[in-house]
Amino acid sequence: MNPLPSAALAGLRVIEMGQLIAGPFAGKTLGDFGAEVIKIEPPGSGDPLRGWRLLKHGTSVWWQVQSRNKRSVAIDLRQPEGQQLARQLIAEADVLIENFRPGTLEGWDMAPEQLHALNPGLVILRVSGYGQSGPYRDLPGFGVVGEAMGGLRHLTAEPGRVPVRVGVSIGDTLAALHGVIGVLLALYHRRAHGGPGQVIDVALHEAVFNCMESLIPEYSAFGTVRQPAGSALPGIAPSNAYACQDGWVLVAGNGDSIFKRLMQAIGREDLAAAPDLADNAGRVARVAEIDAAIGAWTAPRGVQAVLDTLAAARVPAGKVYTARDIVEDPHYRARDMIVPQRTRDGDTLEVPGVVPKLSATPGALRASAPRLGDDTDAVLRELGLDAAQIAALRQRGIVQ
Repeated sequence: MNPLPSAALAGLRVIEMGQLIAGPFAGKTLGDFGAEVIKIEPPGSGDPLRGWRLLKHGTSVWWQVQSRNKRSVAIDLRQPEGQQLARQLIAEADVLIENFRPGTLEGWDMAPEQLHALNPGLVILRVSGYGQSGPYRDLPGFGVVGEAMGGLRHLTAEPGRVPVRVGVSIGDTLAALHGVIGVLLALYHRRAHGGPGQVIDVALHEAVFNCMESLIPEYSAFGTVRQPAGSALPGIAPSNAYACQDGWVLVAGNGDSIFKRLMQAIGREDLAAAPDLADNAGRVARVAEIDAAIGAWTAPRGVQAVLDTLAAARVPAGKVYTARDIVEDPHYRARDMIVPQRTRDGDTLEVPGVVPKLSATPGALRASAPRLGDDTDAVLRELGLDAAQIAALRQRGIVQ
């Protein structure tokens, strides 16, 4: 019997033609589990993410995470010769990832039907603001727009205040993860049922909308438009953030028995024994009173003292973590969620580990993020080009 591969996606070849967040996060996820990811970037500038947020030695530290386990090939896709090189790479790939505006691939004579003529088994992941069809198809759409249209931004606010951003590019990341699910489904269909390759069409707003719980059924059944509730969990009580002397804690005391233990822990036996608070409906009716009682108990105490008391009472609670809290937390360390990564500039960064954790074929950091065009020559040689041909392409600006 042949031994199992050490990586779940070993042998899978992925061509990544996207940039910034959604497409590349999907590529990163596949690469973390062993797929060979060849990232095509424009010569000269590369993926704009290389210059986003905080830079070290001229390169974004975000790039170091987003582009680990990838090979960089710098090809000018605006040129016919560059497009032909891309077709050659795609012809030998299992998966193509792109997050251009709809119609871009078609403008390069790389429409899905043309690519499937070259490679019938190809799985094509297309991530865009509004999807490949519909009246908004051609509108520009970034993650923040998808979050707004998907319903998330309206709810991310204190009541009566301006809707705020979550704090990270959650719309792009949700789209990427939905895309990865689609890729794996299509690959399974191809392998298990002998099916052909297919297109996975992911719209940013739909990926967000898919996570909006009972938002639409509540409107359909009752005409209820869910409103922002700040840090509280609407319709479920108590579940909120409470101020301490040195920070904030989140307390989820919304189970019936948990609520009783919580009230006993904070010295409110009267609320623990109140018949009308024995279920969630009764607690929701008196949520302001309950929140005030918990807040009065947490306010003069430190975060750790609150957490210790609630842990002893078996009440779910947690502090609001900053980056420093995360990197100093022993639980993160114990589960290899903060790991060192050596960059190609010679620095060592601490970066997030791989999620999810597989018992037999876990993901791994196999290679640091590449410099622009680090792998151009090697990948083109694998296509059969010799040194003189590569040099000629470079001289004409087709590759870097």
